Amino acid sequence: MGIRSGRERVLCVVGARPNFMKIAPIIRAFAQCNSGLTARLLHTGQHYDEAMKSAFFEQLNIPTPDIDLGVGSGSHAQQTAEIMKRFEPELDRERPLAVLVVGDVNSTVACALVAVKKHIPVLHVEAGLRSGDRGMPEEINRILTDQLSELLFITEKDARENLLREGIAADKIHFVGNVMIDTLFHSLAQAVPASRTLAGLAGFDQQAGYGLVTLHRPSNVDDPEVLARLLGVLSTISRQTPLVFPMHPRTELRIASAGLEKLLDESSVVTVPPQGYLEMLGLMKDARVVFTDSGGIQEETTALGIPCITLRENTERPITLSEGTNSIVGTDAGMIMSCYNNVLSTGGKSGRVPELWDGKSAYRIVDAINQWALERV
Repeated sequence: MGIRSGRERVLCVVGARPNFMKIAPIIRAFAQCNSGLTARLLHTGQHYDEAMKSAFFEQLNIPTPDIDLGVGSGSHAQQTAEIMKRFEPELDRERPLAVLVVGDVNSTVACALVAVKKHIPVLHVEAGLRSGDRGMPEEINRILTDQLSELLFITEKDARENLLREGIAADKIHFVGNVMIDTLFHSLAQAVPASRTLAGLAGFDQQAGYGLVTLHRPSNVDDPEVLARLLGVLSTISRQTPLVFPMHPRTELRIASAGLEKLLDESSVVTVPPQGYLEMLGLMKDARVVFTDSGGIQEETTALGIPCITLRENTERPITLSEGTNSIVGTDAGMIMSCYNNVLSTGGKSGRVPELWDGKSAYRIVDAINQWALERV
């Protein structure tokens, strides 16, 4: 059975919001290639906010998923198990040439595990990233998915060394660049200006510049002491640079349960609901500085040239430190203030856009899959 029949399908899996930005350019590239390969899209439902999912799919021009498992929330074990249970019968019906997974969420490893046990090759986009912190669930997902994968697409050259050390064959590894940046460059002209998003917010003056905050990782928001320390230093910073804080529902719940609302009420931190992709892109590109614990935002700020202060002890994206605009400060108030003051006085790291972060990564991925498929005929 040759791939030129037009019937060979790659089943592309998305689960959580960060996956949406990664899959959009891949779906476009499959649609534009003439290989006979076609993409089918499966959404596990791990990201279960229907309104936000719809907004992201619309803004990124992602087609309605061919399959939606509707898994919803739960503990890591519950969610991973439920995805596997619901994915298996769909995989039996689809019988694709391969299963393509992106990133490092529970959906990534769950679908990879089901596929490989059914002898269906796994293709992993954004492979080889390592923080060195196995206390992070995402690190475990990354390591396991890479071990299960037939083709591993990496965003930076250091990822190759990580994979080789873990026994991955060199011919399985393809340096293609960063599909997150494909989406960023594709969407930049449509980004919603920050002035429109912030218009009418009580007490907010964006004339002197503002900072953007995102905070959601369990290590930062589940421990009331750490959360209080972070909110305290952000409150202090906001007196000099107003801060916009699109608040993740998990973070909002943790702040309320710890009784920490007063730290924000007495500050110039303005909280807003979770934003769509184009709104967040506009807020990022117009910000003076970004404070985050997100992985993807470290990459996006590097591509945009915006100083990024990462509120974590480590990063799986070291190229954003060595070549980009990112600085790691942990949760120590003194280190956060020192880095922030340096951004004010020097403008922060100038950085550069890393190699192959050029908006064409998805085409390189589809070309590599096509070549791999031809060799299997």
